[in-house]
Amino acid sequence: MSRVGSTHFATLWEEIADLEHTLRYVDAGGYRTRMLDFTGAGPEAQTVVLASGTSGHIEAWTQNIRAFVEAGFRVVGYDYPGHGYTSLADHPLEISDYEEHLLALLDALALERVHLAGESLGGWLALKFAPKHPDRLHTVILSAPGGRMVAEPQLDRTQSVSAQAVSEPTFENVKKRLQVVIHDPEKITDELVRVRQAIYARDGFSMAYVSALREPERRWRNRVTDDDFAAVPVPALMVWTDNEPTGDQAEGERLCGLIPDGEYLLVRGASHWPQWEGAAEFNAAAVAFLKQHAGWEDHR
Repeated sequence: MSRVGSTHFATLWEEIADLEHTLRYVDAGGYRTRMLDFTGAGPEAQTVVLASGTSGHIEAWTQNIRAFVEAGFRVVGYDYPGHGYTSLADHPLEISDYEEHLLALLDALALERVHLAGESLGGWLALKFAPKHPDRLHTVILSAPGGRMVAEPQLDRTQSVSAQAVSEPTFENVKKRLQVVIHDPEKITDELVRVRQAIYARDGFSMAYVSALREPERRWRNRVTDDDFAAVPVPALMVWTDNEPTGDQAEGERLCGLIPDGEYLLVRGASHWPQWEGAAEFNAAAVAFLKQHAGWEDHR
C-alpha cells in the first residue's frame, strides 16, 4: 500500500527505500538521460513509463511509484532533455523533440510496448505520441493533459513565477512555482521544493528552452485539438480535477468522451497535479485500469 495519507506526503526515499530499483543514466537520442528503474516485478512484467510536466522531473511521481510496483509492474521514470538531471537542451523544445527522445529511450531500454503515464506536458506528449506509435503502447494515462489552445489566465503568472524561480531559486520562489500546479500549498513537501531548487540552479539550465511551448506561435504549431483526443488508438484513463486551470469538470468529461476507449476520473481538491494531490484515489484508479488492460498472461 502507498504510504500517502491525508496528513503526510511521503518523501521519495520513504517510498522507494525498500523497493528494488536503480538510478542510472542512459543515452537516448544523444541525451544523457536520468532514469529511475524499478525491476522487482521480474523480466516478464509490463512497464509503466512516467512522463512529467513542463520543467518537471522524476520526483513528480513520488506518490505513485509504489502503487504501480506493488501491482506487479516495472516502473521507469525519466527526465526529458533540458529537464531534471538529463543533459541540458541547446534549443527551444517542441513536441517532436519529446517524441523522438521518448522513442529513443524505449529503444535504448529494449521496451517494445509500455503503458505511458503522462501529467500535463507528459499527457500532451502521450496524446501526440500514441497515434504515431500505437505499436509501442498498451495504454495511456492522461493526468491533466496540457497542450490545448484555451484562455489561460494563469499563463502569464506561470511564466513570470517560473522565470523568477530560475533567476532567483530561493526556497520561497520555487515553492511559488509549485503553487501554480498544486492547489493546497500544505501538500508541497520541503523535499519537492529542494529537489526543484537544485535543478533550477544547475549551471546552464534554461527555462526558456524547456517552457518554449508556452510561446503562442510555437504552442499553436504543437497544439492539442479535439481530433487528437479522438485519435488515441489505445485505452486511456483521463484524469481531471475540480480546480484544473485549463477547463472545468464538464470540459474534462467532454474531452474524455472524444477518446474511443476512454475512462474518466475526477479528483477533487486538486489542481494540475492530480497524481500528487489525489494520490490515493489516482493510484487506485490507475492500478485498476492498468490491470484491466495488461492481461495477466503477459503481465506476470
